[in-house]
Amino acid sequence: MMGALVRRRFEWLLIPLVIVTDQVTKLLVVLEVGLHESVPVIRGLLDVTHVRNTGAAFGFLNAADFPGKPIVIAVVALSALIGVSLYASQLPPTHWLARLGLALILGGAAGNLIDRLRQGYVVDFVDAYWGDWHFWAFNVADAAISVGVGIIILDLLRPAHAGPPPGAASHESESSSAA
Repeated sequence: MMGALVRRRFEWLLIPLVIVTDQVTKLLVVLEVGLHESVPVIRGLLDVTHVRNTGAAFGFLNAADFPGKPIVIAVVALSALIGVSLYASQLPPTHWLARLGLALILGGAAGNLIDRLRQGYVVDFVDAYWGDWHFWAFNVADAAISVGVGIIILDLLRPAHAGPPPGAASHESESSSAA
């Protein structure tokens, strides 16, 4: 058990780092920027805009209103978080790139789940746009999830290793000959 924790130490550091960074940036936005107020960062491209997302990813279900909506979305998010955690715990240490992506996803999902459980919505504030076109507002947790998914896709596209890393076969044969 302790060996598994040591082998996965970067995940145990990255997940809380994403959560803390997400929660601190959201708190700063709530304290410094009024709801629906925008502060230009790069004119014509990027603003900090304080908005509340009562829906799911990319504002999905944001306009929908039904009884228990915050609870339903939180339960779905918690279920996904548990599922991804279980999957991540089964990956061997050699799958470090996938584990990195999953750690980012878990940290981001946990950051947004904290908001949903605490206040029934997620604070979003990164407003990227070009002319009249605006991307959905997002936050640090959303960015971590998106980067994590991108890393996992890259990991899936990598050529598979033909066999064990050099030196691994010799250790196995030494073990079996000693038995």
